[in-house]
Amino acid sequence: MSTTGVPAFTPEWLALRENADAEARATEPPTLLYGHGRVVADLGCGTGALGRWLAPRLPGPQRWVLFDRDQALLDLARDAVPAAEVVTRRLDLASLRAAGLREVTLVVASALLDLLTRTELETLAGAVAVTGCPALFSLSVSGRVDLSPADPLDRAFSEAFNAHQRRGGRLGPDAAGFAATAFGHLGYGVRTYPSPWRLGRGEAELTRAWLRGWVGAAVDQDPSLPGAEYLARRLEECSRGRLAAVVHHTDLLALPRPPEVR
Repeated sequence: MSTTGVPAFTPEWLALRENADAEARATEPPTLLYGHGRVVADLGCGTGALGRWLAPRLPGPQRWVLFDRDQALLDLARDAVPAAEVVTRRLDLASLRAAGLREVTLVVASALLDLLTRTELETLAGAVAVTGCPALFSLSVSGRVDLSPADPLDRAFSEAFNAHQRRGGRLGPDAAGFAATAFGHLGYGVRTYPSPWRLGRGEAELTRAWLRGWVGAAVDQDPSLPGAEYLARRLEECSRGRLAAVVHHTDLLALPRPPEVR
């Protein structure tokens, strides 16, 4: 499952969410990464959406190394990232170690941290720290959803969804905070930024897909919830252009601190 509760990593879902992702991403981090974009490792690259957004915002020629476990997604991403050179590596990120990031000057990922366990995130942070390069992790789910008009059942579904995201020891909505602590312990300075999806009448197709996944994950976690009735009510509001949703995420930028002058 993805951080939204929708089945993850299909090209159709990734295409549907790309515009919302692009509009949500914090714009300050790229301005703090000038000079670090020579060799960029994109972890869990999907179809390359983060590269399409970030590469034009980093100056100079770039070499992007795209990591994903799905060869079909890598094949799509290879020709879609606007960089001077793009290479792909098929890899389950659980097996990524510092050696796999040799010569990398920037590590990036989108909608990844909340899918990791504590051990996996600590391992990833340690691998990044060995390189000494910055890291930008965008669109980590924060566990907060604001729906308008409000419904008395919104909170119950949100809490069940958040619990679902923590299944199997995954960090879910705790990911950004845990990552900030992990990188801080490794000597990094960490900045976080809100990066909410803002879904309204113009994003009806994405809103419907997100709703189905969000409600489905909540009911999977707590079968006592009246999922069918709640979903039908919310979809009907969406079809009439009356439903708006803010799905909160967090972007996290980890910057190595300069050595102290003695």
